[in-house]
Amino acid sequence: MALRIWHQSFTVLGDLPAYVDALKARIAEVVTPGTEVVLHGQVPGTYTSEYPGTDLGFNFLYRLHELQWAAAAREAERQGFDAMVLASIPSPMIRELRTLVNIPIVGYGETAFNLAGLYGRKVGMLFFNINRHDFWLEQVRQWGVAERFAGIAAAGVTFDDVVSAHVDPSKLQGVVERIVANGEKLAREAGADVIVPGEMPMNLLLAKAGVHHIGGATVIDGIATCFKMAETLVSLKQLAGMTPSRRGYFHAPPDPERVDQVLKFYGLQDLGKRIPEA
Repeated sequence: MALRIWHQSFTVLGDLPAYVDALKARIAEVVTPGTEVVLHGQVPGTYTSEYPGTDLGFNFLYRLHELQWAAAAREAERQGFDAMVLASIPSPMIRELRTLVNIPIVGYGETAFNLAGLYGRKVGMLFFNINRHDFWLEQVRQWGVAERFAGIAAAGVTFDDVVSAHVDPSKLQGVVERIVANGEKLAREAGADVIVPGEMPMNLLLAKAGVHHIGGATVIDGIATCFKMAETLVSLKQLAGMTPSRRGYFHAPPDPERVDQVLKFYGLQDLGKRIPEA
């Protein structure tokens, strides 16, 4: 049976057509023939610029923006999708989303870090913006992989640099070379033998350039790992009846009717219908 997977980005994809084209091309290369992936982004006007990092540097604003992901997950299930991919390394609200819906939810960061243990001992991350250092220390603890975290380092490029390289192929080599140089430093100085390119646009750029290793360290391909994991979790649900835990405070599902009531109280009952396709 052909699968339908809901992809969710932390960017407003309508503002980034070249990135969308690159995403579609890479996803088509990695999913099983017949699997349908529908791209979705944040609601237009969510941010004051194309880059969400200005808001995401503040915990309160980040938590408010997470509400779109909860709305998107419920909408994905309502529309009959088989799984959802959170194509953003923080994997916003992933633990909570799994209590709201009964379809597999796959997050980039969680998947990357758990798979990293199959490829090496220490995993480091490259980022445009490393201001959220404290956030990542807490996040990797939640994923249960803090012992293998080698830290984060600046990628040496900006969001605009990466987007420009997606738009103009002549810029790709120079941007990739700067990322690779900083990745080699991360591997050498922090002992990282696995590298996660933090932001998905950068991850996608390295995949486009065929960069699979940096300084001997394995580079995690976020698109490939997320979508193959989504397909795998759907298969395990069908073949082995495996689904997320429903035991304890962090995993127990709330009453769906009460969720509807609370969303209506806060005026968020139609938020999922505003999540746009790309």
